[in-house]
Amino acid sequence: MQRCPASIELMWRFPNAQLQVHKVEKSMRSHYCGDITAELVDQQVQVAGWIHRRRDHGGVIFVDVRDREGLLQVVFDPDRAALFQRAEDLRSECVVIIEGRVRRRPTGTVNPELGTGEIEVLGQSLTLLSRAKPLPFPIDEFHAVGEEVRLKYRYIDLRRQEMTDRLKLRAKLCSLTRRYLENEGFLDLETPTLTKATPEGARDYLVPSRVQPGAFYALPQSPQLFKQLFMVAGFDRYYQIVKCYRDEDLRADRQPEFTQIDLEASFVDQTQVMALVEGLTKSLFAQLLAVELPEFPQMRYAEAMRRFGSDKPDLRIPLELVDVNDIVKDEAFKVFASAAQQPGGRVAALRAPGAGSMSRKELDQLPAFVKPYGAKGLAYIRVNNRSLGRDGLQSPIIKNLSDAALNAIVERTQAQDGDVIFFGADDAKIVNDSLGALRVKLGQDLQLVEPGWRPLWVVDFPMFERADGRWYACHHPFTSPVDDVATLAADPGAGKAHAYDFVLNGFEIGGGSIRIHDYAMQLQVLELLGIEQAQAQEQ
Repeated sequence: MQRCPASIELMWRFPNAQLQVHKVEKSMRSHYCGDITAELVDQQVQVAGWIHRRRDHGGVIFVDVRDREGLLQVVFDPDRAALFQRAEDLRSECVVIIEGRVRRRPTGTVNPELGTGEIEVLGQSLTLLSRAKPLPFPIDEFHAVGEEVRLKYRYIDLRRQEMTDRLKLRAKLCSLTRRYLENEGFLDLETPTLTKATPEGARDYLVPSRVQPGAFYALPQSPQLFKQLFMVAGFDRYYQIVKCYRDEDLRADRQPEFTQIDLEASFVDQTQVMALVEGLTKSLFAQLLAVELPEFPQMRYAEAMRRFGSDKPDLRIPLELVDVNDIVKDEAFKVFASAAQQPGGRVAALRAPGAGSMSRKELDQLPAFVKPYGAKGLAYIRVNNRSLGRDGLQSPIIKNLSDAALNAIVERTQAQDGDVIFFGADDAKIVNDSLGALRVKLGQDLQLVEPGWRPLWVVDFPMFERADGRWYACHHPFTSPVDDVATLAADPGAGKAHAYDFVLNGFEIGGGSIRIHDYAMQLQVLELLGIEQAQAQEQ
């Protein structure tokens, strides 16, 4: 009797390892559908999979069978009446086993778009394992289906070629990652997933304990503390492809459950860690996408914020923020002058080439775009004819700016006819956040995004940031400072951390830091953060 599917379960228990194995039936297939090529012509094959589609052409039935490796065309001739009748009864997504003989397709019927397009299989036996009901949506690579429907019927959605390709790519990425890191001397070590809550950046997910009513486990935001134990114990190169959990509000780049490649190493410096990640990333891109990544430049955090308003800039967009504090600080336009004069204030300009083609309605919608970032408004100047000076500019704000200031702004931004200059004037963080987001939007809307991949290391992050009258760690309180503690204590706001983020095309792909290994230094850093030794010990 056939059983489908078969399974195997490996259950390891320590200290006495036990192996529990379920019986595995004889394979129901000789080949995957996508693996049958012209080299197998005149051979018998047996495939198992799903009916992708059935076509009846003048008394001959063509069936496309699909599995994870691709599609295979099977032909049923009417000379086998009983078999032909069963084939007529097939519908999309029925699960079948088919045996037959491989043959070349007739001249003129070869499909070069298909990996198996040179051959077909003459069906000689057909076993129906499961009959499909009508589908909630067609499995067709050209058919758009709403996300809500796809998620409700996820098991069907995963059959689509796009999703199959993504999961196979992910599996291969994990395999190549393990191979690369193990060649570099890293050990794949597991860490617990039920643990004590830790003082990290986000909220923990809590799991109630059945055996201790009223007590809860926390799901780890990262394996941080456990991998530190590995380092202390002497397992100096650890990695894990690990699930992490953070109870945060949903955002485009934040999910409550995610997987990360987690690394930790001892007796290394920042340069060595970055070189390792570069090597891994270049290897993955080369083997998975046949893409040779360029060199990974480094940019200081302060430069990234000044030029792009973001610590994860998309370098494919050739737009940059330009400081104009010195130009407007004495102007009559108080919105600009007050921001330029206040401590921590910034007035920045962003030139958008060709944005003069935008309609008044499109421009009037942009203040609403920057409002969620804290901006109270968005000023702009159209450059219609640069050679005419003030008369060649168009904006409600130009009446409040002198000729000298207008000329200096146009010159510094290198604005040309047909451009629009946008302005942000407020606290530096608000200006950076709002104009940084506007830079990306304009780059996309004006089709200025250059093709390709632009990796970047952002380094020299601030050690601390000040809020509510006290200092907070920008990364976490265990990050090693670039300077000694005495220098850090003299001016905490100027302190830099041995922290580094890997950015690719405007997305933060990874990040890390060098940990503090000196106990006295750790206590001094915690003291700067207002964390007493007893409190630190308790947490």
